[in-house]
Amino acid sequence: MVNAEIGVIGGSGFYSFLEDVSEIEVDTPYGRPSDSLFVGELAGRQVAFVPRHGRDHKVPPHKINYRANLWALRSVGVRQVFGPCAVGGLRPEYGPGTLLVPDQLVDRTKSRAQTYFDGEPLPGGGPVPNVVHTTFADPYCPVGRDWEPVDGGTMVVIEGPRFSTRAESRWHAAAGWSVVGMTGHPEAVLARELGLCYTSIALVTDLDAGAETGEGVSHTEVLRVFGENVGRLREVLFDAVAALPVTESRDCLCTHAHDGWDLGIELP
Repeated sequence: MVNAEIGVIGGSGFYSFLEDVSEIEVDTPYGRPSDSLFVGELAGRQVAFVPRHGRDHKVPPHKINYRANLWALRSVGVRQVFGPCAVGGLRPEYGPGTLLVPDQLVDRTKSRAQTYFDGEPLPGGGPVPNVVHTTFADPYCPVGRDWEPVDGGTMVVIEGPRFSTRAESRWHAAAGWSVVGMTGHPEAVLARELGLCYTSIALVTDLDAGAETGEGVSHTEVLRVFGENVGRLREVLFDAVAALPVTESRDCLCTHAHDGWDLGIELP
């Protein structure tokens, strides 16, 4: 049986960082994940990677099966997850190329399934989970954040796939938030519900619409800047994976998410 201790949810092609890669198909009670899991070795650790948007980048942010992605990773043994993503900067000091590890999250999405514990039958059949109110004051794993390239900052997550208007962007900046993305939620909360350690690694690809003049954000520019910095992101991810403690030694807030709760279902 394929087994991995660390998971990475990221853009297509990240699995090229792995050695001795095996592609495995996983089904879950919530349907299929965005793509197959790619399992291999990185920094001497067994890592399972899932392309967030599918390998052909055909799944938009609001239609990603986030529940299936996290469930699939846990089902192959993953207990610690990194979620690298591209974001827009909301502060002048967070210009293109900045790597930031957020410590807070603001949810401005609209239509996404964002819990396993809604009291509804599992889509694939089986027991009905209980309603569970998960502690989420600190949405990211403190252990995973311990190596930060740029520490702190709040990520606001919008529905997408469109970028923000200038008014929305200025509103986000005026609220004191640092970066804006489209995929950080519900990834983080679903990881917490599964007792997984989750850490976001945000690569700033642009100054968001209200933080600059000109034509605003374009998909072409985002891809260009991401491509120019993917090597740096790889190095940071490599170092972060190598620095994580072994799974058996985890005792952070993520591991105690279910203390006192009867989940009503058995996690994988």
